[in-house]
Amino acid sequence: MSAFENFGKRETVSDDRMECGICWHVYDPAEGDPVWQIPPGTPFSNLTEDWRCPNCDALQSKFMRLGDGR
Repeated sequence: MSAFENFGKRETVSDDRMECGICWHVYDPAEGDPVWQIPPGTPFSNLTEDWRCPNCDALQSKFMRLGDGR
């Protein structure tokens, strides 16, 4: 399965790490996002609609699920 098969899809498992397809920033639910004040333990699917990549300001639709099995 290609990592790009899930590009732009918001269907994720709660502990899936997501990677920005523009700048390769990784959103890890275990860490949250201090830039957007997202607490650790927040799944990508629970981020607010206005959340964007903290590095490049890309939309959530530009993120893809990392298939690293973590």
